[in-house]
Amino acid sequence: MAVATALSGCASFSPDGGMSVAAGIVAKELKEETVAIRTPEDASSARARIEHLLKRPLTADAAVQIALLNNRGLQAAYNELGVAEAAMVRASLPPNPSFSLSRISGTLESELEATIAADILALATLPARAEIAADRFRAAQLSAAEETLRMAAEARRNYYRAVAARELVGLLTQANAAAETAAKLARQLGETGAMNKLDQARDQVFYADLTAQLASARQQASGEREQLIRSLGLWGGDLDFTLPNALPALPPRPETIPMVEQYAIDRRIDLEIGRIELEALAKSYGLSNATRFVNLFQLSGIYKDTRESVGGESVQFRDFGPGATVEIPIFDFGEIRVRQAELAYMRAVNRLAERAVNARSEARDAYRAYRSTFDIASHYQRQILPLRKIISDETLLRYNTMLIDVFTLLDEARRRILATIAAIEAKRDFWIAKTDLQAAIIGGREARPIDETSKLGAITGAGADGP
Repeated sequence: MAVATALSGCASFSPDGGMSVAAGIVAKELKEETVAIRTPEDASSARARIEHLLKRPLTADAAVQIALLNNRGLQAAYNELGVAEAAMVRASLPPNPSFSLSRISGTLESELEATIAADILALATLPARAEIAADRFRAAQLSAAEETLRMAAEARRNYYRAVAARELVGLLTQANAAAETAAKLARQLGETGAMNKLDQARDQVFYADLTAQLASARQQASGEREQLIRSLGLWGGDLDFTLPNALPALPPRPETIPMVEQYAIDRRIDLEIGRIELEALAKSYGLSNATRFVNLFQLSGIYKDTRESVGGESVQFRDFGPGATVEIPIFDFGEIRVRQAELAYMRAVNRLAERAVNARSEARDAYRAYRSTFDIASHYQRQILPLRKIISDETLLRYNTMLIDVFTLLDEARRRILATIAAIEAKRDFWIAKTDLQAAIIGGREARPIDETSKLGAITGAGADGP
């Protein structure tokens, strides 16, 4: 009991509920802040920050910050971190003694019997189980950080899609207004006989096409905005936030990362989680091997009844003494559990190797996409759009001097609109590719499925409630 009491003093809850790892990674990699909202004061502080960010036109960084403070799914992940910490503290504590009370009635008196039983094996393996539980909690902390990075990347992607859709609506609105004016003018000229029916029809169909494209663009912009709203966790009066009219300008030059694979291997959070899983399973394997012949070893109360004569009457006494219960390995010599532990360890090795190979490929692919999307977007901004403007200006000049017909003018207007739409989409793809590159290097590229068979400590060697 004294040893158990001393060991129990070593386990306690952390002041921040294990949030230090996730908060540190977010501050380092994203330059943002994330908190687990667990008190009214935390909620009030987060709410004040969100309201301040929503007062001005939303930026990508502001959208990420709002998602980190307001997304309830992310807060649920932090709640799971608290559950993991509670499991760690529980696994680090010695087993509680059990008291069995029964009432025995005799002819002269009633007596209470107390039997104390403690799992000696659990006490003996407590240091190993506590170490495995600490590894498991460390993995849970990194999983919370990975979920935070995933949520931040998702919010950033949805922001760029929503702003690009809004910019596209603005472009088509201006073009549609100009086409409407041209269609009205063509109708008036047709009424006076100055424009034939073919040119009138071409003006009208051009305006009709733009109207349909504008309606489709507005629908897409509404859907992208709602997707962003879900990422940010907004509702009610917060839905009136303002998005900018255009995407950010391209940087002067792209980032150069010559060792992108090595960066990913060194910094990917999911790889670090895999390493911890591997270490924990190795420790579980050692524990299974050490306890293969002793599965249940309990100190229990063993008693015998004696009767003595007291005052001329026979009185029953019960003497207590220590005893042990040992599982006799007749059919299973522990080989099954040792084989399970060994295969679980090798499974973790192969999965970690697969994850590392995939991380290298994802980093290369994300970096190539980042560089190619930058080149494409830059090409549109520096080459195609300026040339299209020159062509449009010259076409309009020739139309005004009656050197070309209205069909050529409308065809060039349509081509310029399509080029501008492609430029907006190319710029959007670049900013999304930049987000994907960061996720491929540090983690959070996508949600990692939970595999029940690969959880830490799945193969243990200490009783039914093993590590």
